Amino acid sequence: MAQKFDIEEVRKRFIGMETPPAKGRYPVEHDPIRRHCQMVEDTNPLFLDPEYARRTRWGGVICPPSGWLALYFASLGPWPPAFEPLVPVVPAPGKRIINLSQEVEWFDVIRVGDHLSVRRRIVDVYQKPIGIDPEAVWVVSELVVTNQRDEVVCIIRNTHLFHRTPEEVAAAQQEGQP
Repeated sequence: MAQKFDIEEVRKRFIGMETPPAKGRYPVEHDPIRRHCQMVEDTNPLFLDPEYARRTRWGGVICPPSGWLALYFASLGPWPPAFEPLVPVVPAPGKRIINLSQEVEWFDVIRVGDHLSVRRRIVDVYQKPIGIDPEAVWVVSELVVTNQRDEVVCIIRNTHLFHRTPEEVAAAQQEGQP
């Protein structure tokens, strides 16, 4: 018989848990910004034209306000491969994960030449049933991105849903669990 999942114990253990800062492998560079802008058809000269950007209050090219790009520059990059958990792994009855939402709060711009770091923290863990799983677990996490001066440039907040398959739910119910 499977052990009963204790959401209160998980909450006590994980809410507030934070990883140490992990420094991105590469500094912020113009070429990846340029390629990203071309891919999404963003023609803002502040991101694409170094001469134009130099004459602005920013004094040079800045990164578009994209949580994805901030995390790209704050990560270890695609090569050589390295395991970077997005957040501390929170136990849940189900192993299927859906990222339900992402919000980004900006505090400063990201400049070419910045060297970003990220620390990950668990903000909330709770159970709320969904149609296929009465024991679904919701995890709210934050990725805090800082620059080389340890100034927060943005906080990326994600809500993940962990759930079981219908077959796993049926098997648990046969064992007398929800």
